[in-house]
Amino acid sequence: MKEKNKDYKNKKSKNNNKSRSKSNNNNKSRVKFNKKNNIKKNNIFLEADNIIITKKGVFTKNLTPNVKVYDEETKFFDNIEYRFWNPYKSKISAGLMKGLKLNLKKDKVKNVLYLGAASGTTISHLSDVLSDSFIFSVEFSRNPFIDLFLLSKKRKNIIPIFEDAFKTHCYFKFIPKVDFLFMDIAQKNQVEILEKNLFFVDKNTQIVLALKAKSIDVTKKNKEIYFEVRKKLEKNFKILQELNLEPYEKDHKIYLLKKL
Repeated sequence: MKEKNKDYKNKKSKNNNKSRSKSNNNNKSRVKFNKKNNIKKNNIFLEADNIIITKKGVFTKNLTPNVKVYDEETKFFDNIEYRFWNPYKSKISAGLMKGLKLNLKKDKVKNVLYLGAASGTTISHLSDVLSDSFIFSVEFSRNPFIDLFLLSKKRKNIIPIFEDAFKTHCYFKFIPKVDFLFMDIAQKNQVEILEKNLFFVDKNTQIVLALKAKSIDVTKKNKEIYFEVRKKLEKNFKILQELNLEPYEKDHKIYLLKKL
């Protein structure tokens, strides 16, 4: 009987440990806030067009007040509703928290090309910030595109394009020169896809690449992959910033680039 009780206790403790680790992983994607629903002025270290960056994270002025896009937190500042841009769910938000020097002023960014738009989590925040701009959003997976399409019905500055980002000849007629290009496509040929889309940029375009190392080569160490990627990028781009996205994203770097 004693041995059975020991086995039962061991199994119970193992299950408890598993459940604790699962809850810890879930908590990583959430940032804890105070119960009060206001953003304090003394916590703000950057305030620009429709965007506030605080010690806790990034907030964007809700283009569609009282309407959430996903499960984001909402806060108020000067009686205006802002949506929390979770850095665990968005590479651009993670980059901003890590010091990405991206200019998102409305008068500087009129047209955006977003490659790998998915269901529109990050795009919804860009839609908030760049409320008077057009965000051309390319996605080639059917289910996420349906969500993106439905989102575009509520947010008129989002233009969804159901195409493969490598096949620029299929959509080049619909997109003008852009002021900001962002790419988040976790494929082996990430750099090549970006190079294909240089047709839409000029020397003043801000280019941001979110790169996932393990999608390029699972067998190599991250340092080796980042070294090879940097050599490729230097052929066509000036690298302004190169930032590691941990703890928000594992095996990811974000690059701020300009076309040579």
